[in-house]
Amino acid sequence: MIRAVIFDMDGVLTDSEPVINAAAIAGLREYGIDPKPEDFHPFVGMGEDGYIGGVAARYGLTYAPEMKRRVYEIYLDILPGMIRAFPGVRELLQSLMARDIRLAVASSADRVKVEANLGAIGVGLAWFGAVVVGEDVERKKPAPDIFLAAARRLGVPPAACCVVEDAPNGVRAAKAAGMRCVAVEQSFPAADLAPAGPEVIRASVSGIRLADLGIAVSAD
Repeated sequence: MIRAVIFDMDGVLTDSEPVINAAAIAGLREYGIDPKPEDFHPFVGMGEDGYIGGVAARYGLTYAPEMKRRVYEIYLDILPGMIRAFPGVRELLQSLMARDIRLAVASSADRVKVEANLGAIGVGLAWFGAVVVGEDVERKKPAPDIFLAAARRLGVPPAACCVVEDAPNGVRAAKAAGMRCVAVEQSFPAADLAPAGPEVIRASVSGIRLADLGIAVSAD
């Protein structure tokens, strides 16, 4: 029986990908390269070290932590007013809370980005029993560490958790953690998500039903 639902953030609760993409391009240009938006696509869901560092390496640039700090400075400056919660997010979270299902966010992004995004879309940190971020684990997705850490903090065994993800690496991480997974086509098409093995694929969060998450719904 599913007792907890763990949500990825980017591409699931909100779409901040265009914002971090623009910030990363602007930040890396200050280091003498001119990356393209599509250069970042293979590194989505791998945390900002992988997202920024992967593209820097493609252009022959050695990654350094100050690159990420600069990208975040730009990100926080341009974020206000640029993102919102995806349709259906608040309704799903509230429905789960009403059924005493425990909630967590598990994002490969750094805490500063996670907290800024949740604040920007009006979803409170208090809604979640655990918020696990990239700095909290050594291995990023597709390793299962971040989802296992979320389950531990919630006090729920992995088999009683369901993950909502939008990226193949995230789905792989959920399955490696021994968890049920619902994937949404908000960032990647079903053709990319299906090989990773989610139990259910929906077009969007608004299309997710409680049964998809493994939560029984009474007939009445």
